[in-house]
Amino acid sequence: MQDSPDLGDRGGAVCVIGAGASGLTAIKNLRELGFAVDCYERETSVGGAWNWRHDRSPVSAGTHLVTSRPLTEFPDFPMPDHWPDYPHHSRVLEYLERYATHFGLTDHIWYGMEVVSVVPAGDGRWDVTINSTGGGSSRVQRYAAVVIANGHNWSPVSPEIPGDFSGQVIHAAGYKDPSRLRDRRVLVIGGGNTGCDIVVEAAQHAERVWHSTRRGYWYGPKYLGDRPADQVRHRKGPAWLRQRRYRRSVADLTRWGVPAPEHAPSESHPVVNGLLPEYLRHGRIEAVPDVSRYDGKAVELTDGRRIEPHLVITATGYRPRFDFLAPELLDIDERGRPDLHLHVFARKHPTLAVVGLVQPDAGLFPLAHWQSVAVARWLRLHGTDPERATAVQREESQRPLASWSRRRVVPTRRHWFEVDHVDYLRTVESLLNRLEGVK
Repeated sequence: MQDSPDLGDRGGAVCVIGAGASGLTAIKNLRELGFAVDCYERETSVGGAWNWRHDRSPVSAGTHLVTSRPLTEFPDFPMPDHWPDYPHHSRVLEYLERYATHFGLTDHIWYGMEVVSVVPAGDGRWDVTINSTGGGSSRVQRYAAVVIANGHNWSPVSPEIPGDFSGQVIHAAGYKDPSRLRDRRVLVIGGGNTGCDIVVEAAQHAERVWHSTRRGYWYGPKYLGDRPADQVRHRKGPAWLRQRRYRRSVADLTRWGVPAPEHAPSESHPVVNGLLPEYLRHGRIEAVPDVSRYDGKAVELTDGRRIEPHLVITATGYRPRFDFLAPELLDIDERGRPDLHLHVFARKHPTLAVVGLVQPDAGLFPLAHWQSVAVARWLRLHGTDPERATAVQREESQRPLASWSRRRVVPTRRHWFEVDHVDYLRTVESLLNRLEGVK
């Protein structure tokens, strides 16, 4: 490929896309292994999803962690001991800002710069086109590798409901403050953590509240006794014992109209909300089935009932998006699901990786840390011993998902990247052992 006259060649540098939690730990671990790094962040500050100032942030005023502090923090940068067990989103952002400052990461971040194209340039290198979000001309930089950390909770998925509704419909991504709930009749669609958090806030502020779910879920508390539930649930022991602990902790809400789950606790992402059962039992939340259609002021449910909310909030998840590169580079299928080894490594391109594209049953940050350590070592091996790297790449890229993610999950988009964090970290550890000695 002939170089463009305005092409900037960054030699052995690595391009990181996004300065959220996953992007920050990618910068840090790549730098620690000696790589030059350019990180491009479309916003004007770090934090990604946890920075509520960002247009694409899904957090609202009341968002807190649903995983406890010790199971959420980076392994080499603990959160302050005096912080709550489940910090507010503002503290999570503060933590990420401290992390960036402590490790000197901000010098390697270009703010207000959006990556619009990533194309192969031959020999494992990549041409990356960047635009300023404030206007101005674009530029193309050539990199030895690209690490994508653009998150997967920013592109909303809304349900396709027939008919017309004369009230207001918003996705949970657009819900920021409970003031819009006050004295209104509110229907929340979706049974995940976001939907449950919003419906609990609605129970405290709205005139009337309905919660629509398609299926049953396991609703676990945040505490068992005086300890965070996830710390008890993930204590040492075989999987069957950990599942027994969990089953003992969840509430049976079928008496209040909530459908019984048709799957084992381990087969879906854990829903952590100790207040939902309380408000259901107090009658502040009414459980209803799925929505079949809109009809003017009314919403028709699958059991034939009709309700008349003022506001419908669809907490129906997000889709991963990689608009800046061709789908085949990540083996993305027709549904939009990429096929990556360990949800990280492109199977046909050893210098292309994604960090943070997992949905664990504990905090994401530790997994993103070890993913980026593995990426850094992988890329270093590719540069120092390409013959060995080719052999490792060939063997690893042929491993199907079932060989390293044996967890059975409900077959929905929400669970595309679901992993048991203990088993997943063991698999990453096995890869790191193969790469041991890489410097």
